[in-house]
Amino acid sequence: MSDPKPCKVCNFSRQKTYGLVVSSLDQLKTKGSKSLGFNTSTSVSVVLEDDGTIVEDEDYFLCLPSHTTFMLLDEKETWAPLLIDRSRARMTGGSVNLECDAVDSSITLSHPWFYLAQQLKQDLASVILMSETDLQTLVDVPCPELAFALGFPERKVQSLQATLQGVLDRREEERQSKELLQLYLKAMEKEDSQEETPSQDGSVKMDVMDGMEVDSVSGFTSTMLMVLKYKKSPETRLSSEELQMVVNKGVVAMEQVLGWDSGKTTQLLQACEEQLSMRLQQVQAMQSLRHSTRQHPSDETQETRAKRRK
Repeated sequence: MSDPKPCKVCNFSRQKTYGLVVSSLDQLKTKGSKSLGFNTSTSVSVVLEDDGTIVEDEDYFLCLPSHTTFMLLDEKETWAPLLIDRSRARMTGGSVNLECDAVDSSITLSHPWFYLAQQLKQDLASVILMSETDLQTLVDVPCPELAFALGFPERKVQSLQATLQGVLDRREEERQSKELLQLYLKAMEKEDSQEETPSQDGSVKMDVMDGMEVDSVSGFTSTMLMVLKYKKSPETRLSSEELQMVVNKGVVAMEQVLGWDSGKTTQLLQACEEQLSMRLQQVQAMQSLRHSTRQHPSDETQETRAKRRK
């Protein structure tokens, strides 16, 4: 057993800090978790508070000096740097002196959007997994504050927030469309029989209201057929996989499936192709933005600093 060593532990927001005396890394996790109020079944990791270095080796832990401050994180938490209060910076003799013990009053670590911003900064594609509440939170953050947290120029953050709002709008439209379709299906189920009827070519056709079954002739689900036939701008309501299915069928096959004339069917396929192309461009733009951010992270920071100094 090693000699006891005094140290400090804090949570990821740095709002709770406790002094401990421990002899090992496991003892630090056990006593620190109890002090910070972690659930006994929660798996915690240990990092250095000042730079986020992961501490998982016992020998490395023992080499650290006394009174080191550690941060305990659960599986859903990530380390983030302590922000310096730029609003309290003072100009002295042409240089800027920062009061390093002050945390920005407008961008504090207690704000829930700060951790969402850090998650977005690490990987812009994480927006796909965010809930609508998280997306709305980021949209509502004042642009200068979000730009400061992300280290992006304000014009890029304005574009980012517009993109997030677009994601919210599309999700809302998809939800409303789904609800309307479900209501329509329920209404039709009351009027139509549930019996299957043979088609002219002898194949058995499903009940058109059963959205979980697949038509044996076209290979489309009944829900997909209902959207194609009766919804306005159906190309915006289908997944990319479903759009590709329609395009692959071709005009002649889709005429038979939908019972439409050549002109109307051709317009539908053209709209589906354009929608697929637009989605591909959006994915490529997101990848390009992510690559650009990783390649030039310092440009945004310098521009943000220049604006604040003015």
